[in-house]
Amino acid sequence: MKKNPLFNIVEAQKRGEAKGIYSICSSNPYVIEACLRNALNSDDYILIESTSNQVNQFGGYTGMTPAQFARFLYETADRVGFPRDRILLGGDHLGPNVWQREPAEQAMQKSYDLVADCVRAGYSKIHLDASMRLGDDPQNVPLSTQTSALRAAKMCQAAEAAYATSPNSPFPPVYIIGTEVPIPGGALSGENEVHVTLPEDARETIEITRAAFRELGLESAWERVIGLVVQPGVEFGDSSLIAYERENAAALSRFVEGYDHLIFEAHSTDYQSPEALRQMVEDHFAILKVGPALTFAMREAVFALDMMEQAWLGGREGVVLSNVQEVLEQVMLDQPGYWNKYYEGDENDLRFARKYSYSDRLRYYWPNEYVDKALQRLISNLTEHPVPVNLLSQFMPQQYRKVMDSQLSNDPVALIFDKIQMMVSDYTCACKCHL
Repeated sequence: MKKNPLFNIVEAQKRGEAKGIYSICSSNPYVIEACLRNALNSDDYILIESTSNQVNQFGGYTGMTPAQFARFLYETADRVGFPRDRILLGGDHLGPNVWQREPAEQAMQKSYDLVADCVRAGYSKIHLDASMRLGDDPQNVPLSTQTSALRAAKMCQAAEAAYATSPNSPFPPVYIIGTEVPIPGGALSGENEVHVTLPEDARETIEITRAAFRELGLESAWERVIGLVVQPGVEFGDSSLIAYERENAAALSRFVEGYDHLIFEAHSTDYQSPEALRQMVEDHFAILKVGPALTFAMREAVFALDMMEQAWLGGREGVVLSNVQEVLEQVMLDQPGYWNKYYEGDENDLRFARKYSYSDRLRYYWPNEYVDKALQRLISNLTEHPVPVNLLSQFMPQQYRKVMDSQLSNDPVALIFDKIQMMVSDYTCACKCHL
């Protein structure tokens, strides 16, 4: 039986080495390609995950099933020359989150089908998250840890059955258990403080989930439970950031040292400083999830290119400007479902949040046909009429320096990739990931 490479992270941590891996939680084609290109010159594995609302057996908001998402990643990898066998596929928050208004039996059956489809598509890291109340659960009390654990164990059972008959699985899946307080996709509003998971709460989750696995005869699968999702004390709101304070998580960090096969998985690590990320890996938060920060970086690049296009090509005969920012704003107003539950304030506040929020709800609109058409026009305009370097200095000074040093092409797509890769580099440095 081939060993899942993620065990190497666990083993290194247990030897006292500050090894980790970052998890790219995005389906954005520019983000995916930028991250693959960033990893080209190393021998590292790259971990890419989809959530249950992004990708599921019904298509999710991306329109992709697990098999289609895997094919999209592999085709992108082939195009950039990244080896397919260095891609680790993961499923984040797999469970009934998408179907939580449905009766439990129906919602959980869809969850079992989802994890099975993921494993059959080659996913080798499965986060089992059945922490939410379902349609016929009592709505006036939190879901019990016992119920959540048993549902998670039954999802594991479905994943194990799928693996036993799957020719696409490169190695047995590893499992992540537990959840963190914010719902998948981010907190509803700005956060002022978060509470670090208490060691006794972490212990309870582990022991109750282990008992549920044992009840279903999943002892061998339990040996492949490598991570627990906890809250290390990090979060971000629309314009606020709660930075990692390692002294607040010291007791939690010591706690996991008592388990020889467990590390922590940390969600919402977006926008943390390089030093904070490094400390988190040292403190056994060895799987760092990042998503919105990557599309946030892409958005910064696109908006800079849009402003340069207007300054450089505005009024030029025969050139039709892309007006990317205006198109995005109009589409978001016409289709508010991805942001209106999350942003608060008056019209000025909402307008600002739609563009610049750390939550980056704007990321859901890049696939829109009107937005994509505007983005392609922007790229075409600036490919045909490259931005003067003195203008690049004004709007993208870090990329300007690389262009002047012949380290980067003055090409709009290359500039977008570089902006994303600068964000990714904080994680690669923190993780020192050599599986």
